[in-house]
Amino acid sequence: MESLMQMPVHAPVYPEETMVAIGERIQHLAAERPNQTALVDDQGSVSWRELVSLANRIANRLRAEGLKEGDTVAMLSENRIEAVALYLGTLVAGGCMVPLSGMASDDSLALMINDCAASFLFVSRKHLPLLDGMAGKLDNLTPARCIGLDTDNEEGQNSLTHWLGDSGSEAGPSKVTLDHPFNIIYSSGTTGAPKGILHDYRFRQRQMVRMSRFGLDGNAVNLVSTPLYSNTTLVSVLPTLFNGGTLILMARFDARRFLELAEHHRVTHAMLVPVQYQRILADPEFDRFDLSSFQLKLCTSAPLRAEVIREAMARWPGNIREVYGLTEGGISTCLDCAANPDKWDSVGVPTEGAEVRVIDEQGNELPRGETGEIVGRAISMMRGYVNRDDQTREMLWTSPEGLAFYRSGDMGRVDEDGFVYILDRRKDMIISGGFNIYAVDLETVLLAHPAVSDVAVIGIPSEQWGETPLGLVVLEPGETAGEAELLDWANGQLGKAQRLAAIEFRPELPRSSIGKVLKRELREPYWR
Repeated sequence: MESLMQMPVHAPVYPEETMVAIGERIQHLAAERPNQTALVDDQGSVSWRELVSLANRIANRLRAEGLKEGDTVAMLSENRIEAVALYLGTLVAGGCMVPLSGMASDDSLALMINDCAASFLFVSRKHLPLLDGMAGKLDNLTPARCIGLDTDNEEGQNSLTHWLGDSGSEAGPSKVTLDHPFNIIYSSGTTGAPKGILHDYRFRQRQMVRMSRFGLDGNAVNLVSTPLYSNTTLVSVLPTLFNGGTLILMARFDARRFLELAEHHRVTHAMLVPVQYQRILADPEFDRFDLSSFQLKLCTSAPLRAEVIREAMARWPGNIREVYGLTEGGISTCLDCAANPDKWDSVGVPTEGAEVRVIDEQGNELPRGETGEIVGRAISMMRGYVNRDDQTREMLWTSPEGLAFYRSGDMGRVDEDGFVYILDRRKDMIISGGFNIYAVDLETVLLAHPAVSDVAVIGIPSEQWGETPLGLVVLEPGETAGEAELLDWANGQLGKAQRLAAIEFRPELPRSSIGKVLKRELREPYWR
């Protein structure tokens, strides 16, 4: 992995910055709060002493098996105690963690594992069928380096307990630097072949410091309901761990179970995606749960609609902070919903050390109020895409002052107060008869109809206009609104160039594991 260390860093430099590696930090936490609960999952709980002991055993065994600093360790698992222990153990050993999505196909997973040159692969029982499907496709991994993440051996897979053997729990955290690789997060692949996004310790340390200011400290009880392979999850999980708080891990999201866990464990924080807010608030028993312990709820991955914010702020104790950014970093804004009730349609203002600009298709900077592609520069920026230097370069926009900004692929604007508004993904923008149509404008109108529960607007082929907008609508339970009724209602409020060509009803919309509507999947049948 030496080539990863040589990739360029575009983030601003802070000479006064000091290094506090999480692998070293947790050793102090085991001594300072040995009996405090660190993790809770469906199977039980562990204290900080128990968690760090297991992480150290994993680290010592990885080293004994030949792991070198910077080597990659891949993981395919649902949220569970052993998964967090493996993550920490890899970092203690000086390795680079690569959490993988169980939603990917075995072919795609094999590509990712080979791409990052994984030295080890840990797989939970739930995902063993995917491992079977990768047989013969992995370049570097022998069966002995494919280890079960469960503690028994019922499936005939080398279990974690068996693999650990008599490995000791003595502390020996690796002396890493800010430039060392921390993790590789693979993109979802919904827009093409997955890309490995490399984060170093500089990226993560700066992010942890910033997020700690939201109360993700040693007193935090953080309910984790999004998967560990997502940067969305790590944004709140890592500062909680770094500061010695408690994580409540959900293996899979369920709105009612979320409410039960939140009440039982007196949860203070949660990172959620928009569709989770909708499902939790829609639970018919929501108001009977005691959620008074909540201090803050975070939201990212897609803009949170103003009407959802309004309902959550009225019914759910604690503030909401909406975070907008990329897994790659560079772009970073935050909306404090309690402090800015008149800006709930925005994603907030740039965070400390971040800068956002808007450019046109020729790369020229646009003034405030005009719509274009959002680009950003922040204190946390990836080192680059693994083995894809050309794609790393393609993502950059260089300002007139010679500074490197990351292109977001999002179309938006910045208002006179500096608040950022997201209109659409650039690739999702509909160009009809030469006019740019932003799907979010049409979706906002349709969602205002009382019969509509969910909606996605996509562009479909049109002989007259090139492409034209189609509304895909999910109705509220029991509603019977027809296509003509909704079409007339929506088009009566839209500009002439925006009008929907048709509406189709769907039982549900396809979403990624973190709640993003898969518009490429929706468009595909119409463009064959």
